[in-house]
Amino acid sequence: MRILLHICCGPCALYPLRTLRAAGHDVSGFFYNHNIHPYQEYARRRDAALQMAEQENMPLILRDDYDLEGFLAHVAAEPQDRCSYCYTSRLKATAQAAAEAGFEAFTASLLYSRYQKHDQIKTSGEQLGSEFRVPFYYHDFRPGWQEGIKASKELGLYRQQYCGCIYSEKERYWRKGEE
Repeated sequence: MRILLHICCGPCALYPLRTLRAAGHDVSGFFYNHNIHPYQEYARRRDAALQMAEQENMPLILRDDYDLEGFLAHVAAEPQDRCSYCYTSRLKATAQAAAEAGFEAFTASLLYSRYQKHDQIKTSGEQLGSEFRVPFYYHDFRPGWQEGIKASKELGLYRQQYCGCIYSEKERYWRKGEE
């Protein structure tokens, strides 16, 4: 099956890519992460995705849009619900790209992370698959967590320290009461 894999970053895409290929699928990548903060972090993740795609000989569609303002406009009133918007906006772009390019399915490297909300990702992916008439391929890639980390280190890929948005950056680095 021809599958379009949404790539949140190079390291998180390695295990899903290799797993899908081992199952006989023809995989292309799709990088669209409009809400990564700050811009320098976005650029490092984009460049790591390009590096990984080249090293793994994977075709990559790069949607190089950076829209921090749009992300904030959608989530600022209820930042606790930001992940739902984040998943849906990125999966929607992936489903649309998959439909336009004639892929047979789409999926996401988000399903590799132990920190993501798999039920939300799956539900959103399935709804968008119906909307764009291209199935969402759900696979729980979390069992390969350590294998993916090892592989990304071996390839020398940039490894980020937080999910990506301004809120997750704050959660990672700011400790209330520390000065």
